[in-house]
Amino acid sequence: MAAEVAGEIGEGLVVLLGVAEGDDDAAADRLGARIANLRIFENEEGRFDRSLLDVGGSALVVSQFTLIADTHKRPSFTDAASPEIAEPVYERFAQALRELGVSVQTGVFGARMAVELVNDGPVTIVLDVESST
Repeated sequence: MAAEVAGEIGEGLVVLLGVAEGDDDAAADRLGARIANLRIFENEEGRFDRSLLDVGGSALVVSQFTLIADTHKRPSFTDAASPEIAEPVYERFAQALRELGVSVQTGVFGARMAVELVNDGPVTIVLDVESST
C-alpha cells in the first residue's frame, strides 16, 4: 500500500515545530516572521544572505512535540502544550508564514508521520520564541 503524502515542497525549509506551554498566537507570528526572513540561503557567491522570501521558497511545517522534551533523566514531555492548545498555535504559525507570502504545506497534526528530506547544505538551526524577537 502506498503511503499518503500530506505535504510536499521543493526548495525551502522543513520546519519541525514544537509548541510549549505558554506559547501563543503572538509567539507563532514572531517565529513565522523570523523564519521567513532568516538569511540562510546562499547567493551567487556562496554567502548565506538570502531568506526564504528572497528565494521564493516554501515551508513544510510538521508538528513535533518531542522537541520540547526535558532530557535531564528520561525524556519527559510535560513542558509541551496540550494538543488543544498546541494545534491552534501550530495552525497560526503556518498562517503567519502564508500571510508573509510563503507557500506552506503541513503535515497532519498529532499523527505519526515519516518525513523525508534532502538536506542540501550545512544549515540546520534551532530557534525558539526567545530567539525570534
